[in-house]
Amino acid sequence: MSNPIQAIPTGLTHVRRGDTREAHQRPLELGLIVRLMRYTRPYAAKRNWLLMFVLFRALQLPLLAALFAAVIDGPIEQRLPWGLALGTAAYALLALSEVVVLHFRMRLAMELGEAVVNDIRNEIFTHLQRMPMSFFNKTKLGRIISRITSDANNVRLGVQEVLFVCLVQGGQMFVAAAMMLWRDQLLFLLLLTLSPVVWAINRYFRPRLSTAHRNVQESFSRVTATLAESVNGIRVTQGFVRQDVNARMFRDLIADHSEYHLIAQKMHGAFLPLLDLNGHVFAAALLVVGGYRVLAPGVDSSIGDLVYYFFLANLFFGPIVAIGRQYNNAMTAMAGAERVFGLLDTPPQWSDPPDAVTLPRIQGRVEFDRVGFEYEPGRPVLNDINFVVQPGQTIALVGHTGSGKTTLINLIARFYLPTTGTLLIDKHDTRKINGKSLHRQMGIVLQTNFLFTGTVMDNIRYGRPDANDEQVIEAARQLDCADLIEALPDGFDTSVGERGSSLSLGQRQLVCFTRAMLADPRILILDEATSAVDSVTEARVQRSLTSLLQGRTSFVVAHRLSTIRDADQVLVLDHGQIIERGTHDQLIADSGMYAKLYRQFVRGIDLS
Repeated sequence: MSNPIQAIPTGLTHVRRGDTREAHQRPLELGLIVRLMRYTRPYAAKRNWLLMFVLFRALQLPLLAALFAAVIDGPIEQRLPWGLALGTAAYALLALSEVVVLHFRMRLAMELGEAVVNDIRNEIFTHLQRMPMSFFNKTKLGRIISRITSDANNVRLGVQEVLFVCLVQGGQMFVAAAMMLWRDQLLFLLLLTLSPVVWAINRYFRPRLSTAHRNVQESFSRVTATLAESVNGIRVTQGFVRQDVNARMFRDLIADHSEYHLIAQKMHGAFLPLLDLNGHVFAAALLVVGGYRVLAPGVDSSIGDLVYYFFLANLFFGPIVAIGRQYNNAMTAMAGAERVFGLLDTPPQWSDPPDAVTLPRIQGRVEFDRVGFEYEPGRPVLNDINFVVQPGQTIALVGHTGSGKTTLINLIARFYLPTTGTLLIDKHDTRKINGKSLHRQMGIVLQTNFLFTGTVMDNIRYGRPDANDEQVIEAARQLDCADLIEALPDGFDTSVGERGSSLSLGQRQLVCFTRAMLADPRILILDEATSAVDSVTEARVQRSLTSLLQGRTSFVVAHRLSTIRDADQVLVLDHGQIIERGTHDQLIADSGMYAKLYRQFVRGIDLS
């Protein structure tokens, strides 16, 4: 994991324009829309009813306008009271049905959008659970969070609002145009003369709006990513008095996001008035041409025809402006969709093969056969690692920081796969086994373990969800720390807070030890697991570790010599290679690197 001191400035110094680290894609394309609509398949009945109401809605407004004009042109112009009464009643009934249709159209759209977004978020979360550690090491937390929060919300906007509003408005335009063509072909040709202008305006603004809204989304993702890093690294920030520096950098980041947002809004502010202007130009032309035809002798045109056409013209140009307003939302929704699908389409660097072997209860034999590993191509971290661990043995890993100890246990835990060579668990190649079947038989206690929000009992039970309260308490007794946990304010029911913030480092480690004891793993990994435990508590835990390690294959990385003195074998690593191996006494007698580290320990210097 990156150093928090470096992480915050790094996130902030890459926020200027031209940051193209994410794939450049067209945010509005048919493929994205079709893929998004596939998520409505499980809700086909709801979607189909919604489409039916959309169709009704598209028909109703032009029919209302036509009926209104017909009443003016007929009963009112001919002075027929009974005709006016019938026309008014028909208009009222049609208007009432329009209100009912609008209610169900909006209600079903909201329900469908919520269902789709829930499915997408579940799919994102499931996909993230399958991604290997390398993905999380390379991807900022804020970017991941923004995909499942703001980007998914934008997709909801596309389904609930943009799609069906545009269908209604587009249908309304089509119906209005058909009725105008049927009523008066000459005036319809006048309408068509403005179509190239609308097309040209759309062609000019569409790519620019697309780019503007993509920049807004990407800049917001950088805001989220940097905020997450800043919160995670707040202790380091305050410890090195970087508050003002980071605040200034964050202000620059916010300023960039604000500027991107203003650019998009200014562009949209020019786009909509131009669309609206076309409607006014047509209305003026309609008054001139239609009025001339009404006034000119020998032309078969009435005031009713002009009123009819005027209403339908409003229903034709009104949707153009409404769809133009939705274009802003469409850009946002499609930008969110492409980013969500970009994450979902990111394949794991590796996964279980189709014919992966499900491990039975393992004995715990581990063999490294010429194993090498690289986090980045061309930069080896481990080289030609060879050793065999028999079931029940305890292996201690010793070496300076950066020697490869943690990488080695990451390979054993199958968080990564070897770049070269073979790693065998009970003679099964880790490349060919089912990861879950291995992890269910493995326990890991790290130097800084993660505790989930909940109680101490909940976090211990995380290692074995089916365990009852008595089994959890018994695991703590076996570890000789039940009294320490019961001394907490609410004992085993004490809330640990976010990331275990309400417990001390030592108390968190005790919870993690107990979690491992309850899981009863066949392979146990302790990565500097007692470093956060005070000396008095460690003395108690050290006695209990004997029972925890008993009968289990164990790998221990520690900077306290007392943790590894009784190991069956000590492996000394340096620059990714095993340079010494043997028992504690043998290595002391050899007077090599381990003996040097031992002398440092005696003088009070950590072995790491």
